[in-house]
Amino acid sequence: MKFDAAAPTAPPAAPPARLQALRWRARLALRDPATLAAVALSLVFAWLIVAPVVSMLAEAVRVQFPDARRIGADPGSFTTYYVERALISRVADPLFWTPLRNTLAVALAGMALALALGGVLAWLLARSDMGGRRWFASALIVPYILPGWTFALAWTTLFKNRSTGGHQGWFEGLGFSPPDWLAYGGLPIAIVMGLHYAPFVILLVGGALRNMDAQLEEQARVLGATQAQAARRIALPLMRPALVSAAILVFAECIGDFGVPYVLGLPVNFDVLSTSLYRSVGSRQTGMAAVIAAAILLLGAASLAIDLWLLREARRFAVIGAKGAIDRPAGLGAWRWPAAGLAGAVVAAGVAIPLGVLTLSTLMRAPGNFAASNFTLDYWIGSGLDTVGLPQGLLISGEFWAAAWNTLRIVGTAALLAGLLGLMVGHAATRTPVRWLGGFLRQVTFLPYLVPGVAFAFAYLTLFAVPRGPIPALYGTTLLLVLALVADQMPFASRAGISAMMQLGRAPEEAAQVLGAGFWSRMRRIVLPIQRRALFTAVLLPFISGAKNLTLFALLAVPGLDVLTTFSLRLVDYNYLQAANGVVLTIALISFAGALLGQRLLGVDLAAGLGR
Repeated sequence: MKFDAAAPTAPPAAPPARLQALRWRARLALRDPATLAAVALSLVFAWLIVAPVVSMLAEAVRVQFPDARRIGADPGSFTTYYVERALISRVADPLFWTPLRNTLAVALAGMALALALGGVLAWLLARSDMGGRRWFASALIVPYILPGWTFALAWTTLFKNRSTGGHQGWFEGLGFSPPDWLAYGGLPIAIVMGLHYAPFVILLVGGALRNMDAQLEEQARVLGATQAQAARRIALPLMRPALVSAAILVFAECIGDFGVPYVLGLPVNFDVLSTSLYRSVGSRQTGMAAVIAAAILLLGAASLAIDLWLLREARRFAVIGAKGAIDRPAGLGAWRWPAAGLAGAVVAAGVAIPLGVLTLSTLMRAPGNFAASNFTLDYWIGSGLDTVGLPQGLLISGEFWAAAWNTLRIVGTAALLAGLLGLMVGHAATRTPVRWLGGFLRQVTFLPYLVPGVAFAFAYLTLFAVPRGPIPALYGTTLLLVLALVADQMPFASRAGISAMMQLGRAPEEAAQVLGAGFWSRMRRIVLPIQRRALFTAVLLPFISGAKNLTLFALLAVPGLDVLTTFSLRLVDYNYLQAANGVVLTIALISFAGALLGQRLLGVDLAAGLGR
């Protein structure tokens, strides 16, 4: 007999225990509805946030169809033509380097003014016995609620001269002709930005001052230091992280600001990166616009990255003090009411004068003429006006009401979606057992905060202006505006949702699950009722921000889909300043109403704790 001499087949090797554990964890995680929701939301926001940014960056190194013959390459192929044109060509200086220098100059100057005003006022509100602290704590926040270009239009109404044509300004009507450097350009842009962002500094620095133990300064006073020395050598070093953070955030906001440079810079060809991007998009220079947008993105992201690094470094240090902190305001003595006068001057410059000037300008036929016969209601309710594009007053103009309806419809829908998605992001990020998935969801929804608004709007334009697979071209549709606004507001909505869900334990949901309630039933009957306050906040804040948003809509809205912000911008282009100022007042009224609604219904007060 013959036997097969082949060796017996060895049994298959068992998979490593670590791989088995990973598979088991994956199967277990995928059974969790929170994980499935996190996966779905991650895919949605990768499409809404990451894909537009990647598409924008790709346009900077891709041959555009109009330039294919000039470059000598096929459309869509790789090229460095646009980068070289922006950085080292003969036209690089007017196209890129001059706008970049102007951007950095006005951003740094605006940041310095905001920091000087905001830092001093924050200390007066939080740590002194300045007269009227309680009232000023609310009044000084109002400039941040108003659209930034409210101040720009008020400045134009006051200081405009005939060098750019059109109506004269108030001062010119009174016999004083402001020089160009005061009427337009870098100086007024920096002043307006500083006034607008000073309340932002007050909120950040004031909160830090409020949490600092006043005993530290008092102990320095006991040891013989003066009030000024205690503030300079004790309070200022402790506030350095908050001051630096406020400065960087204001700088990043100024870089991406579009409305103020548009109103005060374009009449004299004072270009910054945001207005240069707008010009490039308007002239269909997509490749150059992509390079400029990438530069804006790089500046904004670098600024915020530095801020995050500094905050991480600041957490390594702590102040060791007594068990109970006290908050005893410093006595200003004879300077108590002069300090109140300073705060009053800032309120006048940031609120009373701009709103008063805009309101009076809508009632004047000729700017700067205060005779009784010059006042009229024609720009509100008149008909047969001697203007080509707007023959009727605002309140009886179909275009105005169409823009108002579009604002409420588009911004309201986007705010509601942002609020609901923010709460769902909070639930998924805090409930999924897959930590890296929750971390990715937190980071991807925060990404729009790193991208200045004008660059984010252009990113949406590059992705959705043409068909992409099964997705049709969305440019010129309401859907594009809603999607862009939802993505733009997700940093605020998601943080509100995450903060709310971190304070809600799992017990109510687990009890409902034991009783047989499904995922959507638990969300509808447990989570939403408990978190209705957080949901309302997550809807209200995006609505206020969206109603006054000009940067996003300026690039994405078309004339048939005008919202109030773009309608006012079009009126400025036509030099119909009275009507444009009326539209801006309407936007300010909507912003005030939203802030007041939040304060009344939710008890939310931005200035809470700054003045007592």
